[in-house]
Amino acid sequence: MTSLEFTSQVQKISSSLRPVAMNLTRDADDAKDLVQETLLKALLNKDKFKAGTNLKAWLYTIMRNTFINNYNKITKRSSNIDSTEYFQYFNTDENYITHNGATTDFVVRDINEAIASLGSDYRTPFMMYYIGYKYLEIAEKLQIPIGTVKNRIHIARKDLKAALHVYAPAGADRAGAVLLDEPEQD
Repeated sequence: MTSLEFTSQVQKISSSLRPVAMNLTRDADDAKDLVQETLLKALLNKDKFKAGTNLKAWLYTIMRNTFINNYNKITKRSSNIDSTEYFQYFNTDENYITHNGATTDFVVRDINEAIASLGSDYRTPFMMYYIGYKYLEIAEKLQIPIGTVKNRIHIARKDLKAALHVYAPAGADRAGAVLLDEPEQD
């Protein structure tokens, strides 16, 4: 199937997508956006369509998956978890309880100094990751390979753990700061 034939068939089917999109979104503007996004994805991925299969079903599948992905993004962003009960037990270990406000100032100052002592090649990706950027986003923003980003963040963590070893819980091999724990992320 040529690109022209594919585009022509998608155009013919596109009018039947609108009622389904309306049924999913329950909003005319959102339905239009969903149809547009579906058509865009279909045209961008036309090489993945197998000639001789049901094009209409393929488009409906793209629309359904797009709707589900958008819905999940929205609900993740707007979900508020009441964690008051959880925080009652958070950091109840004696190693983390501060009875003197000055001690907290020393800890914060030491953490800030340790971060500032990192070279900018390591500090920038580490801080971007710490505030919530994903590895891929950091790589794109800094225009460096993703492997380099992961390596720099790893080295920054290692250096910070070494610099802040005095705050490790008694008998621990490594600093227990949440800031420095290795996440599981691709």
